[in-house]
Amino acid sequence: MRIAMLSYHTCPLATLGGKDTGGMNVYVRDLTRELGRRGIGVDVFTRSQDEHVPHVLHDLGYGNRIVHIAAGPEVPLPREELSQHLEIFRQGILAFADAKSIRYDLIHAHYWLSGLVGLELRKAWGLPLIQMFHTLGVMKNRVARSAGEIEPEERVEAEKRLLREADRVVAATQAELAQIQWLYQVPTDNVVVIPPGVDTARFYPIPQDEAKEYAGVPEDRHLILFVGRIAPLKGIDTLLEAIGLLCEQGFLDAVPIAVAVIGGEPDASRDELSAAMQSLERFCEERGLKEIVRFLGRRDQDSLPYYYSAADVVVVPSHYESFGLVALEAMACGRAVVASETGGLAFLIRDGETGFHVPAGDPSALAGRLIELLSDRKLMERMGKEACAYAGQFAWPLIADRILDLYGQMTPKYA
Repeated sequence: MRIAMLSYHTCPLATLGGKDTGGMNVYVRDLTRELGRRGIGVDVFTRSQDEHVPHVLHDLGYGNRIVHIAAGPEVPLPREELSQHLEIFRQGILAFADAKSIRYDLIHAHYWLSGLVGLELRKAWGLPLIQMFHTLGVMKNRVARSAGEIEPEERVEAEKRLLREADRVVAATQAELAQIQWLYQVPTDNVVVIPPGVDTARFYPIPQDEAKEYAGVPEDRHLILFVGRIAPLKGIDTLLEAIGLLCEQGFLDAVPIAVAVIGGEPDASRDELSAAMQSLERFCEERGLKEIVRFLGRRDQDSLPYYYSAADVVVVPSHYESFGLVALEAMACGRAVVASETGGLAFLIRDGETGFHVPAGDPSALAGRLIELLSDRKLMERMGKEACAYAGQFAWPLIADRILDLYGQMTPKYA
């Protein structure tokens, strides 16, 4: 079996924490590797964003390739410009397949832009199309707090079309399925629920003293960790407001903490910093948090298990997550998670067992749960152990079995 995997707007090898990098990158990369272990051939097609990077890379192993297609300028582009180059991207994929004399058995597309290309490739090749959205445009618009966060109508209409026309759509959780049914008002007979996986060979508990040494965290400090893009949707402002409340309440006089933020570009000049990062830095200066909060910038995946394991609590304060891969990785590393009760996080975190739910955008509630955990070492340890055990149910070999079952349903000769 050979799969054409489409990840148009972002390369699965990109360093996490940037503007367009996150859980989808990890999903495509880790699924491709796991399929390779099973002898499944995968070519991941993505738009070239750097003319100096070879157009074909074998960094995912097992003979599988990442194919960078020159579609438009080979530089990062604003998302609003990306749809202009979809036809060139499609032509580049067809040309690659012809040049290599490859016949694929199935198309697996990620995000709506890739899905539109997938529909056209399905016509050309006569193959089934599996679509994953990873986030939903209508849901993002419902939680947007500024005009700049609003997703274009083009995206919403494309998602509706893909829901109608794709052979199968994979939703990450029952919550995502319910959102599709409620907000898009389309039949969902072609939607299946299969959650993302976690690489338990990479994400596992590291002794905390060793992890803290790696992360540069003083042994006597409790570490609160945030991992994600620096964007309003991720709710980091809620976390910093909660830390401000802990300061005001005098809690930090008895329980010294450090807060690490992984994501963004903290070393950029003031002019280059995003509006979101500038706002966060101003808040820390005004509230006297600069000595507590460290913005670490982007980190590669290999370093994340050390940061998760060094942490006492991992906070995922997002206003919307279709799943919440950061929470799953933290749980696999044996850490309790405090997360917004929204989207996939409401399903992934078992409230009171593997962590706590808090209302999205509620710094007071978040501060209360942080106090509860940081004041009770036994509670933290119990939740961490239960979180690690629960995360094992999402190990990639188990999730890949379900994906392969779906592939087999779509390509009967391999079933």
